[in-house]
Amino acid sequence: MIRTLRLKYLLTYLWIFSISLAGLAQEIPTDPAIIKEGESLFKANCQTCHRVHQKLVGPALADVYNRAPSIDWIKAFIRNSAAVIASGDEYAVKLYNEYNKTQMTAFTGLKDDQIMAILAYIKDETIKGPPQAQPQPGPAGQQVTTGVPESYLNVILIGLVVILVLLVIILGFLISALKRLIDQKPLSEEDRELVHSTVTLSTVVRSKGFLFIVVFFATTLAVKAVINGLYSIGIQKGYAPKQPIAFSHKLHAGAYEIDCKYCHTGVLKGKSATIPSINICMNCHSQVKTESPQIQKLWAAADWQPETKTYGPNQQPIEWVRIHNLPDLAYFNHAQHVVVGGIECQTCHGPVEEMEVVQQYSLLTMGWCIDCHRKTDVNAKGNAYYDKLVELHSKQSKQPMKVEDIGGLECAKCHY
Repeated sequence: MIRTLRLKYLLTYLWIFSISLAGLAQEIPTDPAIIKEGESLFKANCQTCHRVHQKLVGPALADVYNRAPSIDWIKAFIRNSAAVIASGDEYAVKLYNEYNKTQMTAFTGLKDDQIMAILAYIKDETIKGPPQAQPQPGPAGQQVTTGVPESYLNVILIGLVVILVLLVIILGFLISALKRLIDQKPLSEEDRELVHSTVTLSTVVRSKGFLFIVVFFATTLAVKAVINGLYSIGIQKGYAPKQPIAFSHKLHAGAYEIDCKYCHTGVLKGKSATIPSINICMNCHSQVKTESPQIQKLWAAADWQPETKTYGPNQQPIEWVRIHNLPDLAYFNHAQHVVVGGIECQTCHGPVEEMEVVQQYSLLTMGWCIDCHRKTDVNAKGNAYYDKLVELHSKQSKQPMKVEDIGGLECAKCHY
């Protein structure tokens, strides 16, 4: 009997201990590096539909690790929400009905440690609380510029006008003084008439000096226009063609803060950033803003059948108009710049999150690229490939290693 009780207590202890270990294994990490990784994963995968402190397409995720049935439930729901809902899970069905029967995209590729990193970021943001609104120094809705204030420019212009008027007055005094000085000397009638002759608009216009100035300025402007025209050949800065479907980057990348890499998937692994496929758009727009005429165009291209929630056989690609074009003789690799170089999309494409209609922001000329390679520091931190190069460079120069120092100006870098 005593042995049986001991065995029972031992089994109970082991059961409690195993439960404790399971709970410990599910503990959300607090390591700053993991939180940083979670932030990147959240922005790349979740931010399209979720925020931590506010509802968007889906619910706000603050404290979700306590609200959900368990961490394992969260993992299962992230990987395949449709399966969890279909199983009749009460909490999943409630969410599904509350958010207009919108199913979350299945993230089957996310590993356990990645999901825990995302939860670590969500928990960290939950503890920090909602971000405080920053006071705007300018009028509501007006973008504050960092350039020279307009009042300063007005002061400068007024100052230049005052200086010009003073110069004219001084010149008048000098001419008057010279006339008095000349009058003290004996002059012939002809010279006296010349000295006291009146200057009229007619005499100024007919003078050789005036004609020379006019011809000089006209020729200068003509030459400048020809040079500008020659330099602008092949440059499409400001080019903003009309697209077959009106897509607002200001709404998607700006208001909803959708990461560029969510749609332009090739930017992390290839030469081209790639145009988003229809199914990326349909991740949201099979459920969101379905009454919009523009979304109806998207559905027509995808041959989406809303009644059966299936795709038909007559799918057609959307004929987007390319905006950024490089000549065939030039090679540019997005992954090399974004992943290795750590360059932000806005560096070349400008504030896309503020553009209703995307346009070519930068010149994209060879001179523009070379200038960037001369000014940009090599992102060598944490990349062992550059260790030896940094060591050799530091022996020769105290300045940071630039892209030009590692062959960034070599012709074969960009030309076949």
